[in-house]
Amino acid sequence: MKAVVLKAFGGVANLELQSVPDPVPGPGEVLLRVRGCALNHLDLWIREGLPGSKVKTPHILGSDVAGEIAGRRVAVHPGLCCGACPACADGRESDCPDFGIIGAYGGSPGGCAEALAVKAAHLLDIPAGLSFEEAASLPLTLLTAWRMLKTLGEVGPGQTVLVIGAGSGVSVAGIQIAKALGAAVIATTSDAGKVERAKALGADHVLLAPPADLAREARRLTGGAMVDVVLDHVGPALFMDALKCLRPSGRLVTCGSTSGPKVELDMRYVFSRQLRVIGARMGSLAEMREAWKLVTSGAVRPVVDRVFPLAEAAAAHERLASRGQFGKVVLSL
Repeated sequence: MKAVVLKAFGGVANLELQSVPDPVPGPGEVLLRVRGCALNHLDLWIREGLPGSKVKTPHILGSDVAGEIAGRRVAVHPGLCCGACPACADGRESDCPDFGIIGAYGGSPGGCAEALAVKAAHLLDIPAGLSFEEAASLPLTLLTAWRMLKTLGEVGPGQTVLVIGAGSGVSVAGIQIAKALGAAVIATTSDAGKVERAKALGADHVLLAPPADLAREARRLTGGAMVDVVLDHVGPALFMDALKCLRPSGRLVTCGSTSGPKVELDMRYVFSRQLRVIGARMGSLAEMREAWKLVTSGAVRPVVDRVFPLAEAAAAHERLASRGQFGKVVLSL
């Protein structure tokens, strides 16, 4: 089969289309004919050499996968776990000592290839009307945003969610999930071209730049109540500003740090306002199935920024790294 192979850690020049052996399914697995594979910032970090990922080169990247098995059109839950430890038994699969993500953590090969061995239990039927590329754009970011907002953020009707960075895959899913849960949404973006697109997804307000005083804008837009939950994946660029937007006992949930690994934190805001800062790492199969119901019902729509053929994986990586995208960058096979 053809696959994009990461020959060594570093730049996009290390991605090469090669002929490699077909994967052999193990117990409980099936062989998927891959039709679409979406990129995540995780792919960029793994490509550059992410400490702790256990990935060794040569390696096939790609965590968000859609394809077909004997005519059945499916997307794939990207999580991997042992299924037997206390964390797995408690539904906390991302706390499993053997937790992994297809194409990333744990070192398993990914979907930037013509075929992939996947667990049969992890298959999600693609609704009629969605292309393989659209379906591939959903699983990882949909699941991450669902866990951040529903499971950890406890978002419900009448609440207000602040979504940082409106154009990312997690934010695009987060805006739609928050609206489906009955919340009002304030989003931020540094790109004027993304304002109306974020509103079209359901954002009630979109703050451009962001403003010099994000907390003041949050206070104005909420009538002084401030926001219940912040969805963050940006990190230090806006972390403290976002924290100041929370109401007492509010929750900031973070799944990444695209602007750098370290933040400065004024602890007085945390203890005086009894705030919660919560880390999120994808989610469980049960959460994936719940989140997928929003796709089958039409409450969450895929947003694809651009589709590249498999042979142009390097260009796709560059598109994602530019941060100019709105929605997901997808490889088509």
